[in-house]
Amino acid sequence: MELKPGLSAFVTGGASGIGKALCIALAEKGIFVTVVDYSEKGKEVALLLQKENLKLHSGSKFPSAIFVKCDVSNKGEVAAAFEKHLETYGGLDICINCAGIVTSVPFQQDQTDGTRSWRHAINVNLVAVIDCTHRAIKIMEAAKKPGVVINLGSASGLYPMITDPIYSSSKGGVVMFTRSLAPYKKKGIRINVLCPEFVRTDMGELVDMRYIDIMGGFVPIDTIIKGTFELITDESKAGACLWITNRRGLEYWPTPNEEAKYLLPSSKMRKRFASVTPTTVHIPQSFEKVIVHTLSNNFRGATSVVRAPLSLPIKSDHVLLKIIYAGVNASDVNFSSGSYFSGSKQEISSRLPFNAGFEGVGLIAAVGDGVKNLKVGTPAAIMTFGAYAEFAMVPSKHILPVVRPDPEVVAMLTSGLTASISLEKAAQMESGKTVLVTAAAGGTGQFAVQLAKLAGNKVVATCGGKDKARLLRDLGVDRVIDYKEESIKNVLKKEFPKGVDIVYESVGGDMFDVCFNALAVYGRMVVIGMISQYQGEDGWKPRNYTGLCEKLLAKSQTLAGFFLTQYAHLWQQHLDSLVHLFSLGKLKVTVDPKSFVGVQSVADAVEYLHSGKSVGKVVVCIDPSFSQQTAKL
Repeated sequence: MELKPGLSAFVTGGASGIGKALCIALAEKGIFVTVVDYSEKGKEVALLLQKENLKLHSGSKFPSAIFVKCDVSNKGEVAAAFEKHLETYGGLDICINCAGIVTSVPFQQDQTDGTRSWRHAINVNLVAVIDCTHRAIKIMEAAKKPGVVINLGSASGLYPMITDPIYSSSKGGVVMFTRSLAPYKKKGIRINVLCPEFVRTDMGELVDMRYIDIMGGFVPIDTIIKGTFELITDESKAGACLWITNRRGLEYWPTPNEEAKYLLPSSKMRKRFASVTPTTVHIPQSFEKVIVHTLSNNFRGATSVVRAPLSLPIKSDHVLLKIIYAGVNASDVNFSSGSYFSGSKQEISSRLPFNAGFEGVGLIAAVGDGVKNLKVGTPAAIMTFGAYAEFAMVPSKHILPVVRPDPEVVAMLTSGLTASISLEKAAQMESGKTVLVTAAAGGTGQFAVQLAKLAGNKVVATCGGKDKARLLRDLGVDRVIDYKEESIKNVLKKEFPKGVDIVYESVGGDMFDVCFNALAVYGRMVVIGMISQYQGEDGWKPRNYTGLCEKLLAKSQTLAGFFLTQYAHLWQQHLDSLVHLFSLGKLKVTVDPKSFVGVQSVADAVEYLHSGKSVGKVVVCIDPSFSQQTAKL
């Protein structure tokens, strides 16, 4: 929802603290405000808004603000307050429930039945929020217009507050109540919850300052306003919980990884993402595979398709996987040139031939002695050399169980895992940041932009071409920079003068320079590749970055490299998380529509990826007979 003049807002607890600040901030946007509070100070706030907004609302038939005295724990007074708002403004666009109190007597010392202490606190902090939210929803539904409800929770509703268990439990109730209302988005009504740590208000001043100091000080009221406006304006936020601290800034809670631990897909999604029924796999006497016979970054010239024998039984503690789909990666040319192997070029050449291909999915065709936890006919993935083949034999420890051997799962392997793990570990990504992703419409970029958005960040993405730009907008990117239409350097300098907080970089060369120079103070840049440098005449040639140390030092920045093989211990965990997000419909996976069938087409697929024409993940269908028999995701 765009915050613009003419909208109306209903704000409880508007006489002081956060409520008063939000009333003022909304009024400055030209929004009509009903200040609701038990305190007569609310009348002063309404008069202030009227005085300050004479120019904004000159000629309007509505007053810029009104005050309604109301005890929110009294349902009759709440009903009357909403009626007064509707009578004055004719509709309701925004409802913000700020009213809240702490208990008057510490719970441990309360010798009463709690009527005037903890029962009253629960009525004000939780029951009134439910009442006001319910009334706001009914009004918005009747008007058949979009609306937003913001409920004020607290960080103590996410984690225990031992000094006031009643306050903590009531705010925890607000959090779960609000998050459970996400489905109202289908009706155009979005209900979100804000959970700040301590703010310098009358209530906040009651807290021991030693505790405030430990928490990093009071959260500025401007940050609360920023978070509230984000929840109002971001149409993707429904049932969202925004946690605000000085230590971590604005962070959506729970994180996607935490959410994946307990959310289950719908029955529709379970059917769509059902596992393949185990079946017997025919094992031929020989199979085709792609090998590297000459060291060169010209993949076609460096490789050939050969036929190799296949006999049983297989090695002990090994698994034979029938490959159905294999993923294509920009770094295939680094592998064919020997860049990933240690030693001189002569030493590396002496080890030829190499089995090519980094990733694939298929069905387990056979298991060796000692393999107890894997069954023939079940789906699995591999991320080892040799995936450009009809069959691959690998140690059982390298097998990654998957629900289906489909191209979307291939995309989640090298591309998806690189994005997921590097953003968490190397970028240390939080919420409320600006994240820049280069080559964002490619295999890994598509995951990076979505994971950054899911974590509650503003995402800027670069690409080349209208089709790629369209994909990125569909994925929710906030600012798409098509370098064929505009200068990346100029856009970053003009629109992000303070810089970006995180860069996810895979292009290298001049793009590295542009992105690094756009990095903010304390910014973190993660290099996951340098595709522009892979296919020069001299191969993977090192580049000089003059003054790099000085730049890092001047702005307390971090430059981190990321190589997926060094994080193998996290593969299964992050793969499961990606699959789960996909099954929930929270993650989209784009596979390039161009068809490549059989191992003979692998060189064509690699060249196509490096042509810059691909959109999403490039995949080779090794076994078309299986893909024709089974419905895709």
